[in-house]
Amino acid sequence: MTRTEPEITAELVRQLLRDQHPDLADRPVRLGARGWDNQLWRLGEDLAVRLPWATKDADALLRKEHAWLPSLAPHLPLPVPVPQRFGEPSERFPRPWLVTTWVPGAPADREPATRAEAAADALAAFLTALHRPAPAGAPVGRGRGGPPADHAEGFDRQLTEAVDLGLIPDPDAVRAVWADAVAAPPWSGPAVWLHADLHPANVLTADGTICGVIDFGDLCAGDPACDLAAAWVLLPDGARDRFHAAHRPTPDTATLRRARGWAVLRALSGLRIGQAGLRGLPGGKASWGPPARAALRRLTHSVE
Repeated sequence: MTRTEPEITAELVRQLLRDQHPDLADRPVRLGARGWDNQLWRLGEDLAVRLPWATKDADALLRKEHAWLPSLAPHLPLPVPVPQRFGEPSERFPRPWLVTTWVPGAPADREPATRAEAAADALAAFLTALHRPAPAGAPVGRGRGGPPADHAEGFDRQLTEAVDLGLIPDPDAVRAVWADAVAAPPWSGPAVWLHADLHPANVLTADGTICGVIDFGDLCAGDPACDLAAAWVLLPDGARDRFHAAHRPTPDTATLRRARGWAVLRALSGLRIGQAGLRGLPGGKASWGPPARAALRRLTHSVE
């Protein structure tokens, strides 16, 4: 947040609603979550207000969701936050904002999926429905949806940092997974719709299984391997083969090799963020560490 922007409070949210959507202004307002790009404020029981606060990219990400998600959401088998109203920048708050549907559930970094078969089926059904060929005007991702090799520098940096912190028991095994992903044949099919940010805090759970997906700010078109990495990052042990068999089309070997590379990148990022959380550093989230460690264990020890 820049110094010229107001602090986001419940009263500010109410004032913004009174200015632009007065029919919603009398609903109860309470903080839901603070994410990387946006703050989420509950608006009654079934709606939420999303306001950018921490990054410059957040404005464009909200506009993207407003433009594309309403047409995609009806085809998805899990609840997602569907934009209902748009908030224009104003003197009171100089950035765009959204009113969306509220998706109930607990973030998977805090309550991971435990029912392997149900979670695998839910994730496979969601990604099968999402991974449709995207139109020519679909948005381009922030470095996601392309080949893993595009992220070689980031991989090296994150691995070195994790090793220096003593977080990687077998760096060579991690390098081997990454090298295999980079060497895999590239995606030759059509660019499909991707969520492109399926880390545990963006997937919701209830009763041991996946019940919703949130934060479509990185929605883009590209190689489905980027999303298929979620099998290692989100699902409990024993679920991955069922997920691959249930996803349509069944991922080929090259796609799974690339997906493992994307999963390594997500796990390394999760380790860094989790460690920062344990140390009380800005941007750190201690709850990200355990799922990242579990993902690396699955990737390097062939845990099914």
